[in-house]
Amino acid sequence: MIVTVSTVKDSLPNVQRWVGGNLASGMDHMVVMLDAAQPDLSAWLGDQPHVTVVEAYDDWWAGARPEGLNARQITNANVVKALLTRTSWCDWLFHVDADEVARIDRAALAGAPADVRVARLAPLEAVSRRHWEGPPTWFKRLLDDDELTLLRVLGVVERADNEAYFHGHVRGKVGIRPALDLGLMLHRVLDPTRTELEPWSAPGLDLLHYESVDGEEFVRKWTAILAAGPQVALRPTREPTAVALRTLIGKGLTPEQARPYLMRIFERTTEDDFDTLRDLDLLVEVDPAAGGHEPAPLSEGAREHLAALLTAVRGEGKEPFRPGRPPERAAKALDRLGAGPRIRGARSFLRRS
Repeated sequence: MIVTVSTVKDSLPNVQRWVGGNLASGMDHMVVMLDAAQPDLSAWLGDQPHVTVVEAYDDWWAGARPEGLNARQITNANVVKALLTRTSWCDWLFHVDADEVARIDRAALAGAPADVRVARLAPLEAVSRRHWEGPPTWFKRLLDDDELTLLRVLGVVERADNEAYFHGHVRGKVGIRPALDLGLMLHRVLDPTRTELEPWSAPGLDLLHYESVDGEEFVRKWTAILAAGPQVALRPTREPTAVALRTLIGKGLTPEQARPYLMRIFERTTEDDFDTLRDLDLLVEVDPAAGGHEPAPLSEGAREHLAALLTAVRGEGKEPFRPGRPPERAAKALDRLGAGPRIRGARSFLRRS
């Protein structure tokens, strides 16, 4: 089975589209860590047969909640990874955000050599437009040097560089075969010495990134990012945007007063030249909702075991599970919490009624 883990704080409509897109695009199960109390999300996610929802706030952190969002994301991902090593049904675990859809050709992933432990999803970034009619379906791919030079000469980008062309990350995301000696970061995987492991890649392993897809989402997302904590990692090319937004929000304007300035920042820093990019055949059209994948359901026993593991680790210190810690520490913590050895024979999946 292919599983995702995510730390989420978002609106219910966004989460509903996100869950549907991931499940239709190749995922079997999603572990969603709620970063704050959101009863509507908790209720809806709890009713989804292919989702395990965790209220990852308050006592989840045992009084040691990391201040930065990135630290909470990484810690949560590695806690779930550690717990999944005590099951036998998770083949791959991918760490994705709430604005990302893992689009996986399962035959391509199944073709990974047996000694491959890390797989990479190449990024496809949704075109940023002032307004979309319906969900975004056009995505930017990484360009070669000649294509980037063409866009620079045309004035579409300031530099012939994918870092200037994409508004979000260009590294994509990674997945692992769950193991205690692998540290799952945002875009890379580390061994116990904190050495980055080279990921395996193949055509058909993509990540749809809905980075500031329109003006409204731009305002919502950046406001949330700036409120999430002081340690959110931002690419250097995005720092001026963050400074401008932080300064504007700090002026104490009403939402009505701030809106035109927020939209001006979007237009000057983020909106893409959609017509030019499409005319030059630089875009990929994808509708994740039409992916057609039928997720494999967890058996009731496997679901109950995962819930028991998550309950056992709740309120416990998460330090042993963080990347760079000796894997023996995580193993001892799991043993102490009563997380037994791997379950065998858990391959007969039955849909929860």
